[in-house]
Amino acid sequence: MKLLIAILENVFLVSNARLNQMSDPRFGVSDRDYLGDILIHSAQDKSVGASGVTAVSLRSLNKSFGNVAAVVNLDLDIPQGEFFSMLGPSGSGKTTVLRIIAGFETASSGKVMLEGADVTELAPFDRDVNTVFQDYALFPHLSIQQNVEYGLKARKMGKAERAKLASEAIESVRLTHLADRLPHQLSGGQRQRIALARALVLRPRVLLLDEPLGALDKQLREEMQVELKRIQREAGITFIFVTHDQEEAMRMSDRIAVFNAGKIEQIGSPREVYENPSSAFVASFLGVSNLISGTHAEKLFGSTDLVNIRPERIRLIATSAKAPAGEIAVAATITDVAYTGANTLFVLETDEGLRIIATKLNEELQGQDLGLEVGNKVLASFRKEHVAKIPNQ
Repeated sequence: MKLLIAILENVFLVSNARLNQMSDPRFGVSDRDYLGDILIHSAQDKSVGASGVTAVSLRSLNKSFGNVAAVVNLDLDIPQGEFFSMLGPSGSGKTTVLRIIAGFETASSGKVMLEGADVTELAPFDRDVNTVFQDYALFPHLSIQQNVEYGLKARKMGKAERAKLASEAIESVRLTHLADRLPHQLSGGQRQRIALARALVLRPRVLLLDEPLGALDKQLREEMQVELKRIQREAGITFIFVTHDQEEAMRMSDRIAVFNAGKIEQIGSPREVYENPSSAFVASFLGVSNLISGTHAEKLFGSTDLVNIRPERIRLIATSAKAPAGEIAVAATITDVAYTGANTLFVLETDEGLRIIATKLNEELQGQDLGLEVGNKVLASFRKEHVAKIPNQ
């Protein structure tokens, strides 16, 4: 076991030493507090992409595995300092793109550029990026402090300086009180934060995160989402985050790229992709949707074009009541009711067979007798401005 650990340590040292071959002025002054420099810089200007620098550019990127096209003619620009998420189902190409940026996969064709420099042919250790995986990959026999120091040690940094910088990185993830512990003495969320600190202490231009929270339980995952966003905002480093979890992407991202079948279906802010999806796939993948087209759409809106209405936009009122002015109302029967904690989900069906899903905050339902029970008829009412036309049909 000791021999195996020694071999792994040597591999780590060699890989990171080769990374040092790149000329990087950030390591030219031995006593420079570069982690603190990041925090000071971001405090002065927190606006995403304010520098005008594009951190990552992908041009006409293609990747095939045999006869399977994993990435298809993809173009993408990610500004410096952005929290950018690549969201999509399994097999959509998002992880392949991340691995191509990292240098772990070679593109079949196309270019990868970091801050304008073509790195397509460079090995992973010659690219100024770090990757955080779902597997924390911490050395089990080293303390947390020693784990975070390891990359700095590989770069031949002095003992006192690397201890100082590692301590600051650990402090940035709020785990100073655990610095002397071993990895197995930490929770999953704490180990993930240490893996993040170990990546950040090297001050990469871009940090790649490959579903790092996937192994955590729901509560811990949500806590870590808040922490990740805080750390990214304070550090000012470009984060590229891969996930299949829609809520996770919505909660943390400045922008989201929704992947499907090796292509990007839509890029935009969380609000843009949720409120104005460009395709039926995006509408369906980001939360629950009411996609209406054909004769149902023609009857309601005078057009057969595909539209989407989010469930929370639908108001349920008694059939004896009048729909508010300017709203469209349709009579429907409640076929199912599901309590989900903060909300209750209602499934309805019109006489013409149109299925509608509505959600209501349980707080709004308290003390009201709206007859919202299975088998009862209600009016499903919504405002015209909440009907989003799907452009790509």
